[in-house]
Amino acid sequence: MRRVWLTSAAFLFLASLTSFAAEEAEKVELKSLSEKASYAVGLDIGRSLARYGTAIELPLLIRGIEDSLKRNKPLLSPEEAAKVTTEFFQKMQRELAEKNQAAEEAFLAENKKKEGVTTTASGLQYMVVQEGEGPTPKPTDRVRVNYRGTLLDGTEFDSSYSRGEPTTFEVRRVIPGWTEGLQLMKVGSKYRFFIPSRLAYREQGAGPNIGPNAMLLFEVELLGIEPSPAP
Repeated sequence: MRRVWLTSAAFLFLASLTSFAAEEAEKVELKSLSEKASYAVGLDIGRSLARYGTAIELPLLIRGIEDSLKRNKPLLSPEEAAKVTTEFFQKMQRELAEKNQAAEEAFLAENKKKEGVTTTASGLQYMVVQEGEGPTPKPTDRVRVNYRGTLLDGTEFDSSYSRGEPTTFEVRRVIPGWTEGLQLMKVGSKYRFFIPSRLAYREQGAGPNIGPNAMLLFEVELLGIEPSPAP
């Protein structure tokens, strides 16, 4: 999943404008390749900024884009703009990380009380939906799985079901929560994993949807094991 990195107020403005002019956009018919590409870029940027909520000041974003397009004297020098942009996103990242961490702790505390949920020494929680009868994979094995990954709010960020085919990978080459969880399963099993952020992508997050300290929920079916070739 590709992340869009923003380096100027103009990009921030475009993201806000996607939401601000939603009604007008419904009336627009995208005809040319340029029009379609422009709209697609706007959607991509908007998704990447959604996690920051309403922290952006829209009137000042409009002023910034107008000054840039009309070549007016900017209110900030390029050096100042780069500095404050970095500081802003770092601040937002810290605040989001704290929010996600609190939500994770609250969820795990309640989830572990539910019938059928097991908590391992690492903090991974899992539930057996269906127990298989096949072998259990080793870290060096390649496994074939179907899975669906969501955030705590239900946002789906990845799914082999949506792509229409299982995926294959080496057990030790994925996030720690998956590596541990897969070694608890037998072929033919279906589990639910409740993976704390420290066993996933930690403070850095991943892609536009998985924020810092984001907890991940997975439904996983272990379809088969393919031993890795000898070195």
